[in-house]
Amino acid sequence: MAQFVYKALTPAGEQLDGQMDATSRAEVIGKIQAAGNIPLTAKELGTGFSFENLLASRKNITQKQVGEFTDQLATLLSSGMPLERSLSVMIDLIDDDRLRIMVEQVRDKVRGGGTLSDALEEQHVFTNMYTNMVRAGEMGGTLEVTLSRLADYMARAKELKDSVVSAMIYPVILFVLAGVSMFVLLGKVVPSFKPMFEDAGVELPAITQFVLAIAEFVQNFWWAIMLVFVAIFVLIKQKLKEPDFRLSWDTKVLGLPLVGNLVTRIDIARFSRTLGTLVDSGVPLLSGLTIAKKVVTNTLLNNVISEASEKVKHGEPLAHGLEESEEFPRLAQQLISVGEETGKLNEMLLKTADTYDIEVKTAIDRMISMLVPVVVLVLAALIFFIIFAIMMAMLEMNDLVV
Repeated sequence: MAQFVYKALTPAGEQLDGQMDATSRAEVIGKIQAAGNIPLTAKELGTGFSFENLLASRKNITQKQVGEFTDQLATLLSSGMPLERSLSVMIDLIDDDRLRIMVEQVRDKVRGGGTLSDALEEQHVFTNMYTNMVRAGEMGGTLEVTLSRLADYMARAKELKDSVVSAMIYPVILFVLAGVSMFVLLGKVVPSFKPMFEDAGVELPAITQFVLAIAEFVQNFWWAIMLVFVAIFVLIKQKLKEPDFRLSWDTKVLGLPLVGNLVTRIDIARFSRTLGTLVDSGVPLLSGLTIAKKVVTNTLLNNVISEASEKVKHGEPLAHGLEESEEFPRLAQQLISVGEETGKLNEMLLKTADTYDIEVKTAIDRMISMLVPVVVLVLAALIFFIIFAIMMAMLEMNDLVV
């Protein structure tokens, strides 16, 4: 599958700009024509960086916009307004051209007798989870309730993501400033003392010679150091695409102190909320597991859930499939087991997600409270070491003068 950028005209003469996943340009043109539009251009979007790629990516509908669309549609449907009328009202309220065009296409599909889930699926904007939940809501006659659950799910998921990103901003800035400070100190400040030491003709202490050698290396080969870091980053990123290496990497990540617990809690929170929301909307458990495990980023945890899914296929409870794993937290297993025993699996899954959302925030606060002082102390120790090396040379010069 490749990604194509296309332009087309609607029967009313309005221009459409967008992206589409397809195997060939002919397939893109066929889909545009099948939607009743006139294709103008269809170009394959390259994988590398280009100005066209950048513009195309800026035209994508964001998850924030999808969440707002879901919330507004749920509100209108809950007020008793028919689906087609609700979509028409939303078109008048939307300012973003790309989103408005998408909603117009969805409304036209619904107006032509199609279902909302099929119309959304054709847009290649909504996830499989989203369209499956909408389909289940349509079949059960609870579309407005399902959309409300979806809006709440997306808001909670965004809140978890934002809390993680926001909490990591300060440590990242601290690491960057520490690195820049050391580069400036070794690349600019320390080398300025070297001519003075050479003019004095004094034999420098070993510690001073060591610091000056490092400073000279940084001053002359700073670009090589940067290239090494970039090369390591690119190499690891490429190796992570290999299944065996990715599994080994993810296994080691889960074994790291603090970080492993944090990664586990984030993935379990995502999985539990996704599966709980799907089950709560009427999606069968097996289908829900297939969809929900895709939000689990850690390969080892993903494999655990896949193995549990296979056991569910053979009639075993989900909790029994998870209890053999040491990686899946015991608390989550117990809550899922209680949910299955009481027939309230959806409620217990959502309860599990809420519990781990809180634990994620606690774990992040605890990690930052330990990480920040460590970084400050290490930076202070390095600076003290450099200053001590310079002072030792200064004392040698003073002894020579005396």
